[in-house]
Amino acid sequence: MSELQINTTQNVKISFNAAGAGERLLAFFIDMAIKIGYMLMLNWTFGAFDNMDQWSQIAINTVLSFPVMFYTLVLESVLQGQTIGKRVLNIRVVKIDGYQASFSDYVVRWFFRIVDVYIFGLGFFVMLFNKKTQRLGDMAAGTAVIGLKNHVNISHTILENLQENYKPTYPNVIKLSDNDARIIKETFSAARQTKDYQTLIKLRQKIIEVVGIKTVKHSTDMEFIDVILKDYNFYTQSM
Repeated sequence: MSELQINTTQNVKISFNAAGAGERLLAFFIDMAIKIGYMLMLNWTFGAFDNMDQWSQIAINTVLSFPVMFYTLVLESVLQGQTIGKRVLNIRVVKIDGYQASFSDYVVRWFFRIVDVYIFGLGFFVMLFNKKTQRLGDMAAGTAVIGLKNHVNISHTILENLQENYKPTYPNVIKLSDNDARIIKETFSAARQTKDYQTLIKLRQKIIEVVGIKTVKHSTDMEFIDVILKDYNFYTQSM
């Protein structure tokens, strides 16, 4: 498993292990087994439609096959870069810049499955000769799949000490992922130590944009970012 260094937009380097081609292939087979199971269940359950005319059968089969067609796209979007197979193998899709992949990134990856999967499994061979273990869809979307095994849990790096009577200020912080919170904390800590006020300003602006904060209730950048991290911990620890 090769090491993958992600340079965030705040020039903070984070090291991950790129998921191996074998892990990704096994995750693919798990997801494929789920899809096949779904189709077999449909074939058994909806056999009553066999007596319909041909065009009706085609229409029904097309609608019922949507979960298989969009399985990867929907799950990666909802589960923050994971399908059931990826979750079992403890691997996840991330952006090379360190931020959570967007829906458009997942769409690009999903579209390129036509080439990566269904044209002689080309994507698997591309991964074998790519140090970041990227398939063509990853290269097009600017993503990579990382392994989460044998690492300190991401949550351990973003914990904040909260008083028992702590009251959060910005409930929209739940839009952030653990990876986002970790990047914010690491960037914040580095910028605070070096008194890099320009980075703090940019970080504050990025948080406001991503979280969708309409009214900022803190006057300084450091105070605002510190509260954001505490609020994120408050809500995620309460879930």
